[in-house]
Amino acid sequence: MNRYRFVLHRPLQLLWVVCGISVVTFVLVRLTPGDPARTMLGTRATPTAIANIRAEYGLDEPLWVQYVHFLQHLARGELGKSLLYKVEVLTLIGDRIEPTVALVVSSVCLSLLIAIPLAAVAAQKKGGAADHAVRVASMIGMGFPPFWLALILILVFGVWLGILPIFGYGVTPEAKLAHLVLPSLTVALSLAALITRSLRASLVELLASDVATAARARGMPESIVFWRHAMPNSLGPTINLLAVNVGWLFGGTVVIESVFALPGIGQLLVRAVFARDYLVVQGVALVFACWSVLVNILADILTVAADPRVTM
Repeated sequence: MNRYRFVLHRPLQLLWVVCGISVVTFVLVRLTPGDPARTMLGTRATPTAIANIRAEYGLDEPLWVQYVHFLQHLARGELGKSLLYKVEVLTLIGDRIEPTVALVVSSVCLSLLIAIPLAAVAAQKKGGAADHAVRVASMIGMGFPPFWLALILILVFGVWLGILPIFGYGVTPEAKLAHLVLPSLTVALSLAALITRSLRASLVELLASDVATAARARGMPESIVFWRHAMPNSLGPTINLLAVNVGWLFGGTVVIESVFALPGIGQLLVRAVFARDYLVVQGVALVFACWSVLVNILADILTVAADPRVTM
């Protein structure tokens, strides 16, 4: 159990990361050109009305005072009220978080289901036709922008074949699952290409290691060498790769939610940026930051569990 002691102090270390992200986000959104009060009231708003809105939401106060107010609300478990939706930001995010979580989880699971078999085949057939095909396919997958891939999938499965919904989220569990197929596949194909290349390289290296050679010398079948020795030891780098790319994954969901009109927090963030809804942008960025921190902690735990030699 000594290997898991880092769980006690790692959250305290990563707390500074969340604080830094909150400061940077707070400053950057207020340096963005545009006035949220004018955006709310329209182009015909009078100076008096704009001044009243700015005073109501504290936008006329110095930047450091606004940040202090933000921290005070945060200490009370509040993120303020949205300028655009006129509801509490925390409530707004809570209503929108389910599609985003479902999209991220399903995309990661689907990418692993795609990447692990492809990497296994490529590593076992190193230098063969299957290996070259997997390497070329993964290279092509890494080069495709997710939004372009999303449009192709919409065209094929939604327009030509008409077998899958192309926008929205649905109400029943079956409808939600059907609406998640294309968005999840879009993110998963891009992520699987990266995982496949990394996992294949780790497997090839481990199959040529002294451990694998010693196992073969003891008369173990090649399948046992691969699945009992090479594959478990390759999971650590793969888990770390997923953790490192969690930021990219969140960025991908923002784009994909906009393309497929998923009512998640990614689409909420895009609308908030265009509407200069400062409090929503801050709240969503803070949620993404906390999510990234939790994913990295979970990745560390899984890495230590997968390889007893690793210490944090």
